[in-house]
Amino acid sequence: MTTIQPAVPGPATSGPAIELVEISKRYDKTRALRGVNLDIESAEFLVLLGPSGCGKSTLLKIIAGLEDPNDGEVYINGRLANYLRPKDRDVSMVFQNYALYPHMTVGTNIGFPLKMRKRPADEVASRVREVATLLELTDQLEKYPDQLSGGQRQRVALGRAIIRQPVAFLMDEPLSNLDALLRVQMRTELLRLHRRVGRTTVYVTHDQVEAMTMADRIVVLRDGVIQQVGTTDEVYGRPANRFVATFVGSPPMSLFPGRVTHGDGGARRFQGGLTVDLPAGPAIDGEITLGVRPEGFHVVGPTDAGAIEATVELVESVGADEYLSVRMGPETTATVRVESGSGIADGQRIHVRADPAAVHLFDAEGNRVPTEAKHP
Repeated sequence: MTTIQPAVPGPATSGPAIELVEISKRYDKTRALRGVNLDIESAEFLVLLGPSGCGKSTLLKIIAGLEDPNDGEVYINGRLANYLRPKDRDVSMVFQNYALYPHMTVGTNIGFPLKMRKRPADEVASRVREVATLLELTDQLEKYPDQLSGGQRQRVALGRAIIRQPVAFLMDEPLSNLDALLRVQMRTELLRLHRRVGRTTVYVTHDQVEAMTMADRIVVLRDGVIQQVGTTDEVYGRPANRFVATFVGSPPMSLFPGRVTHGDGGARRFQGGLTVDLPAGPAIDGEITLGVRPEGFHVVGPTDAGAIEATVELVESVGADEYLSVRMGPETTATVRVESGSGIADGQRIHVRADPAAVHLFDAEGNRVPTEAKHP
């Protein structure tokens, strides 16, 4: 029996599995992508994350050959792919709507890519059985798609992609049609499958939870421009700009406009909607925005250094945590995370303090300013 093996880089894959060089795409007067440069490594799980219309699906289609860039080059396994047809690019696409053939059985759907390549029938049957075992579909092979659950149909779509053993899997929001519980289960299954098969995966989503729980690296896109590329810790803990800071993280980071004043010995103090003594560092001039994630605040006593009086407007309980929406002034609000069972109620007056080691600074253009603090 033929065995699906993890991808093993050879001479042709010593560099990135996929390389994008200055990719741009225009639709009439709309620029969907603007000079995108990106290296995608062999066997990594890379997530394209961003709001609707940011260009992430367009970028995926350009890699697949379903769209042509107006400018730039696509390399797959070191080979220029701009002029290759989709079927010759050695990538498999998994769509949001599964794209299964309703008149074919599960087994026939899975084996269809090999049949189109005129592989011997016994090889196709063997590979179908192997993929079905991998995806726990062996008892579904004679059924038709309309007899399956949403999760099972998504497994069939994955099986059809896997059976080709491509260089990369390209997944366009494959879990968006599933209910919340099934999405969580399928995320786990996709990661298990990725580690088992060992192929490069490029995964498109607007759901930051999917991105944060699945990705080796995340590419955050906005208006066709890459805002940041990094690991989950880097994107969450050291956001490159205000957009990444507020888009990644739920609830989002609270932002406070203000200025930084400088004292003796390099001491720095931020003053705006709240006051925070910052770690010593280089001088910062001009308008500054300070950002604090919910876990960067602490509920303290009224006499604690840096304590700010706040009114709790809403308490949201989320499992082991509670999120307090608080108002610190007429135009100053924030979200504070506390442990569940805190006893804090709507309308209560409390005191909070921002941890200086957990703040983020952004300049007038919205770009990150180093604070020399260590973020989680």
